[in-house]
Amino acid sequence: MLRSSAIFTTAIMIVVVLYISSPYLFCQDAPDSSITNPDPLKLSIIGGVTTGGFIYGHILSSELWWKGEKSNFHFEWNYDWSYALGSDKFGHFYFPYLAVNLYTQAFEWAGLNRKQSMWYSASIALLYQTYVEIKDGFSAQWGFSWGDFAANTAGALYPLLQENSELLRNINFKMSYYPSERFRNNSHKAIIDDYESSYNWITFDVKNFLPDNLKSYWPAFINLTIGHSVKRLDISNESYHELFVGLDWNLEGLPGDHWLLKLLKKNLNFYHLPAPTIRILPGIIWYGLKF
Repeated sequence: MLRSSAIFTTAIMIVVVLYISSPYLFCQDAPDSSITNPDPLKLSIIGGVTTGGFIYGHILSSELWWKGEKSNFHFEWNYDWSYALGSDKFGHFYFPYLAVNLYTQAFEWAGLNRKQSMWYSASIALLYQTYVEIKDGFSAQWGFSWGDFAANTAGALYPLLQENSELLRNINFKMSYYPSERFRNNSHKAIIDDYESSYNWITFDVKNFLPDNLKSYWPAFINLTIGHSVKRLDISNESYHELFVGLDWNLEGLPGDHWLLKLLKKNLNFYHLPAPTIRILPGIIWYGLKF
């Protein structure tokens, strides 16, 4: 029953996306005349992978979050921002942000122009995240969260804003994971569900912020970053935020122009690799390499 309902729900979602997109995907009178000839096989591959991903996401979410008592659809107002000290909102932002970037590459590979690729990618990412929020709305434990929905929407739209803003193109987001003590004690089945093991990063492309006469002095592969995590979430009145400043490796600033190397650098760049970091809150700690 779980698999059949997941397949049915996912199929409906994909049909809706394809229906909305079809005038632009297959019509020669598309608003952007730079579209080339989309490859049906490549689009089918993307559709198949998307369907599989939606089904897997449904099954995983059902196992991690939706196994409890069901309820009528309702909104959650009581602990929306107190849950995990609000750190879950970064994850709700980051997932569609990452999905839009990955799907944009896939759609361009399939022959769509960049503008169309980005809009379709944002639609798919936001559609899936909205589906998750609606499912949460039928969970007695969770409920539909407007805070989560706002973060989902911001994450889906941010790459579109970056496309038209040189300033925003130099401000990006990353995540990293390092097992917390409670995760090592089997508190969670998946590390991505443990906010104490999650680290959120905003990175700044320093070289592009510098005046032209100073750009040559700053290595293109070194950025600055601000990081955040939370600790002691399970201990009443002892939970706290952590704030970090440090370096971030901009892999796209490294040499190498082979297409495969460029592809790897671009996509590995969404993960914050270990780098020198200072924790500035709640107390100062120096890390030679912070994971």
